[in-house]
Amino acid sequence: MATTFGTINTSTSPHNPNKSFEIVQPPNDSISSLSFSPKANYLVATSWDNQVRCWEVLQTGASMPKASMSHDQPVLCSTWKDDGTAVFSAGCDKQAKMWPLLSGGQPVTVAMHDAPIKDIAWIPEMNLLATGSWDKTLKYWDTRQPNPVHTQQLPERCFALSVRHPLMVVGTADRNLIIFNLQNPQTEFKRISSPLKYQTRCVAAFPDKQGFLVGSIEGRVGVHHVEEAQQNKNFTFKCHRDSNDIYAVNSLNFHPIHQTFATAGSDGAFNFWDKDSKQRLKAMARSNQPIPCSTFNSDGSLYAYAVSYDWSKGAENHNPATAKHHILLHVPQETEIKGKPRVTASGRK
Repeated sequence: MATTFGTINTSTSPHNPNKSFEIVQPPNDSISSLSFSPKANYLVATSWDNQVRCWEVLQTGASMPKASMSHDQPVLCSTWKDDGTAVFSAGCDKQAKMWPLLSGGQPVTVAMHDAPIKDIAWIPEMNLLATGSWDKTLKYWDTRQPNPVHTQQLPERCFALSVRHPLMVVGTADRNLIIFNLQNPQTEFKRISSPLKYQTRCVAAFPDKQGFLVGSIEGRVGVHHVEEAQQNKNFTFKCHRDSNDIYAVNSLNFHPIHQTFATAGSDGAFNFWDKDSKQRLKAMARSNQPIPCSTFNSDGSLYAYAVSYDWSKGAENHNPATAKHHILLHVPQETEIKGKPRVTASGRK
């Protein structure tokens, strides 16, 4: 393995107008997910080139490729085990793999579906892996057993899921949002239609487990609370728009410390928001390609985002021969991600 860390490119360029650090040796095709280890600054990316790659990120912003492994078809999603020992990935080959990265072990198949797996989540409180698929099922897996411990039928194809135990939110086609209380996982807690008018692209459960965010292809985010008593706190807001151009919201990530959140979109921009004060904290300069995925590291000191084609304009607008793919690291400043008190009509905070 190489011991050089590569150059740190923080110059301004069309794909990097915010002078972010660049990850070396990025994927060769569209980047579908990014996941930081919960225990260290190891970053995993999945890609349409069938690969799962891992880098070590240093405090200086330099990065070093650590390892990679392959699926048979494009990989769509990834997550880490809570102890940081293993990575889960899944995608178009209809299987989820567990990769014991830290021990240098070989990846093993731990889940199977009848159609591509769109999203996954490790649930440490249950010691189970949840997989959501285009076969219209959600399955829970004990990784030591070949068969799912439970299969939950969904009304439509799974597009996104998010877990903050005991809350799990699953977004499907036809704008369904299914809410589960994982203390009773075999029964839907609630099913609602998205507060947004168009197709769901991403969801993110609140850190306090009281509700969730939902993003759609229409450049809008919904802030939704689970309990009836808090429905008056629900609202939606526009984002990732430019005059008459409307872009998909591809990614939603809560900051692990401040509990503010980031949105990233097909317009090539990422922004930081505070849902409690209903304010945008910071708007960043737009890259020249979409941002398909993003994530914070465990302490929120790094925000990783991909600059890569996101298929929002179809295959006919993608040229693999000329397309470039980048993974960038932004160092959030406290002014960008720390919430601000909301001023009421009376002037009180």
